[in-house]
Amino acid sequence: MVSFDAVALPSCEPDFQPQAVAEEIHTWISSEPMRALVSEYGASLPPASVGDLLAWLDAFSDEHWDFRKHGKVERDQVKAPSFLPDRVDLILAAATALRLVHPDRPPHSTYDHLLVLGGLGRACLQRTEYAAQLVRDNIVVVPKVAALGSFRPLTETETILSGLASSRFEVDAMDVGVRVGFGLDDPARSESSDGAVTHQSWQARTYRAVDGPEVHVLAAPSSEPESRRANTPDTYEFWARRFSLRSTDRILVITSSIYVPFQHSDAIRMLAMRYGCGIDTIGFDPGKVTIPMAAEATGPDRYLQEIRSGILSMRRLHHALAGSILA
Repeated sequence: MVSFDAVALPSCEPDFQPQAVAEEIHTWISSEPMRALVSEYGASLPPASVGDLLAWLDAFSDEHWDFRKHGKVERDQVKAPSFLPDRVDLILAAATALRLVHPDRPPHSTYDHLLVLGGLGRACLQRTEYAAQLVRDNIVVVPKVAALGSFRPLTETETILSGLASSRFEVDAMDVGVRVGFGLDDPARSESSDGAVTHQSWQARTYRAVDGPEVHVLAAPSSEPESRRANTPDTYEFWARRFSLRSTDRILVITSSIYVPFQHSDAIRMLAMRYGCGIDTIGFDPGKVTIPMAAEATGPDRYLQEIRSGILSMRRLHHALAGSILA
């Protein structure tokens, strides 16, 4: 069975220094597992600068690995294509090396902020439960936790499979997750936009437990409300505007392992580049939560899709880095 050495993601320590990030991006996108995937689909990585190689991989992955673009569906609504066994083995080996498969423990025991990212209904509950475990078991000591979501409507399938019958939106699922995980009652403070829910709507709830961190549940507005709902960068930005971040702060981001490369790169762009803080991004451990993984959550098409997401996020990060250097 094929295997590859693990490839590091861009590093991000407090007092963030961006000089080495372009080289670290190049290491990830030009790595042996990435070359093997491109070769499997009939091409070779061209010799090019980091920016040009990211552009090439954007176009290539759009053609071969974007299974969501036809119909613009959510991740759980994609009809998975068929793969031959040898290709499945290669994709899994490459995804493992590129850091999309196995969860990592938090690299540090103390953080200034813990961010739990939203997603599909099941994932909202899994990630908040895992975050609460880390805090309860003193694996991580942190004074503030924030669950970041949006007003994306939950599908009927999400509410049924996740036991979220009374929840309408992603942020509702995050709220259920933190209440159960951290043993919270009513919020100490609740704020929201007025009127009907639109892409511009927002919400912020604050919980204060007697023995535990301050917990926030946020629904972010979209930065492009005329065309789309809020995305991961929007949730980072909305959260950061409500807190006084320092360059010495260390932030732990919890998501699902398959999304770590792209959501880590977005966090560097939206938080480290603007505030100088350090960021670690990890996936929750499926073996330590009560809600099982969906059977289709980690198929070969999902890994290819999220490798493409990592490419796109690193391209945005590289563009931002280039702009900061020119400025």
